[in-house]
Amino acid sequence: MSVSESDILTAMSKVMDPELHVDLVKAGMVKDVRVAGDSVKLKIELTTPACPMKGKIQADAEAALKAVPGLKSFDIEWGAQVRSVAGGSGNAMLPKVKNIILVGAGKGGVGKSTVAVNLATALAQHGAKVGLLDADFYGPSVPLMTGLSDKRPVSPDGKSLEPLTAHGLKVMSIGFLVEADQALIWRGPMLHGALMQLVRDVNWGDLDYLVLDLPPGTGDVALSLSQSVRAAGAVLVTTPQDVALADVVRAKQMFDKVHIPVLGIVENMSQFVCPHCSHTTAIFNHGGGRKAAEMFGIPFLGEIPLDLKVRESGDSGTPVVVAAKDSLEAKAFQEVARNIAGRVSAQTMKGIPLPVVQAR
Repeated sequence: MSVSESDILTAMSKVMDPELHVDLVKAGMVKDVRVAGDSVKLKIELTTPACPMKGKIQADAEAALKAVPGLKSFDIEWGAQVRSVAGGSGNAMLPKVKNIILVGAGKGGVGKSTVAVNLATALAQHGAKVGLLDADFYGPSVPLMTGLSDKRPVSPDGKSLEPLTAHGLKVMSIGFLVEADQALIWRGPMLHGALMQLVRDVNWGDLDYLVLDLPPGTGDVALSLSQSVRAAGAVLVTTPQDVALADVVRAKQMFDKVHIPVLGIVENMSQFVCPHCSHTTAIFNHGGGRKAAEMFGIPFLGEIPLDLKVRESGDSGTPVVVAAKDSLEAKAFQEVARNIAGRVSAQTMKGIPLPVVQAR
């Protein structure tokens, strides 16, 4: 029995992407189908190299091909092509940046910058082209956390700045442009102008994701961004205790008002795991982030343990996903990154709703 390209596409149309809730053919993920007698070669192009559901898609695709009558062998090449929101960048100011991810928190001290740095680095480790912009003007910590605090960006043409690079990221921060001991006492218009310069006048190049570390709270920066660029969505960072969760409510309401979709919630400093006996202690309570996600009907993206390695790696300028890539903490950040990448992919599929998906 001969096998045709139509047979292969019919089989692949029965394989669903669990995150996008659309079949692989309809999603345009099946490429380069080449049939030779009773064998076939094809490429499946995922919507992100950090796809959280690749294992499931691979198993389902192989099962579907094995069920094709007359097909004796197959070879699947795997690739990834990150897509832009609504099929285009949606950002005239950043035409080469496909997706902007905001990382915010309702209050300070919850580890927002730690999450932003490790999220960006984890996405880059998966093979994505990633930029990291430190938009926390009052407390820029990205230079220290990326090991770039003694570096300064250059401007070859006197008009644009070249971002610095570290850990596979393109990095920019107001901290590179002011003295470390200089306090920024700026009002809203000055903040807006400086932020737009860091967005517009930095030579970011082609990026799959630009991660923005926002200042804590609900101030001018998020409002300026919502008016100037189209974000794929915002990630809210919290710690489990009630006082932090109360601020999540305000942050969620702010993003709703400026029409930026919330991709989900990350619970940082979730539990302390003893390195000697592996006993867990809920120092700041536990489960509050998941409870808040359920209350809002948005995804819970994952929880990050409280551990000395995370603090030490941030202070040393090497994110924990690099410094201790096999650690429990690094794996937790990797899972969060995959879940966020999946949510962004769902946002880019025009007309596809985003149902609640809980972290595994």
